[in-house]
Amino acid sequence: MPNHHCRLPKIAAGAFALAALMAAGRAQADDSVSLITDFGYNGRHAYFFVALDKGYYKAAGLDVKILRGQGSVDAIRQTGANNATFGFADAGSLVLARGNDHIPVKLAAIVYAKPPEGIFCREDTGIRKPKDLEGVSIANPPGGATVDMFPIYAKAAGIDAAKVKWVVAGSGALPAMLATNKVPCVGQFVVGEALLQRQAAPQKLIRFGFADVGLTFYGNGIVATDATFATKPDLVKRFVAATIHGMKDAFANPEEAAEILHKYHREIDTGIGAAETRAVGELAQVKGQPLGMIDQARIKETIDVVNGAFKLKSPVGVNEMYVPGFVPN
Repeated sequence: MPNHHCRLPKIAAGAFALAALMAAGRAQADDSVSLITDFGYNGRHAYFFVALDKGYYKAAGLDVKILRGQGSVDAIRQTGANNATFGFADAGSLVLARGNDHIPVKLAAIVYAKPPEGIFCREDTGIRKPKDLEGVSIANPPGGATVDMFPIYAKAAGIDAAKVKWVVAGSGALPAMLATNKVPCVGQFVVGEALLQRQAAPQKLIRFGFADVGLTFYGNGIVATDATFATKPDLVKRFVAATIHGMKDAFANPEEAAEILHKYHREIDTGIGAAETRAVGELAQVKGQPLGMIDQARIKETIDVVNGAFKLKSPVGVNEMYVPGFVPN
């Protein structure tokens, strides 16, 4: 007698296999992980909360806690010290961390495929071109990528980086400092432009984006320690895949992403959150490439750019900067 149980339609068999895979994931669910942001909680981080709120992390078997960071350098150090499983940090700062401090952290995926750093100045200061930044005070948080990468911008823009004075201030204080004219300029990722413009109103702002002078090095991405990559590769793959799922949703519907973020952090205005999410989408999406994909040639370019502006204690190789294979095609 034929065994009818073995003659399941292919579709039903496929659905059964998928359900079994998801059940297996749920059985292992509860891998507690943490992510530390680059600076606080802002609209630019909305997609992490989309992945959290829509259950993408949970479906990947992850219990994710999102921590408030104090700069890319801080995120790299906290991740390297195992105070966070993952960090959201700048690739240029990572080159410096590997070359000068030997912090064992690498990229798993890139988010800002173009340089996000920028400087914003009040229009009423008369600052109009990069050369005008010489002799000016710029406020920026300690441990931020903008200060790290400024010598590279200065070289490309043809200005003397040594003639710029940096004023240390918390990330949350920057918009108010600009609005009240305590400083003429602040360092800020271009994704933060909407908030700065609103808080400085009716004063208009002049933007100096690092990408505007032809720089093409990588910006922020998701980082983890060498040990995490070596011992928990599946954990990294699941976290990256779920985060990219959140990115896709957020870029497709920035307004929804902003509403989700607002649920978790009521202080973040939904209009600003949506504007920042759209700005992240512009930095993250590269034609013909999957979201998050790291290109080896671009990593080398990022290393070369940093090498051209800083004297590293130790050379940094491409294989010290990222681990391939963690971004879904």
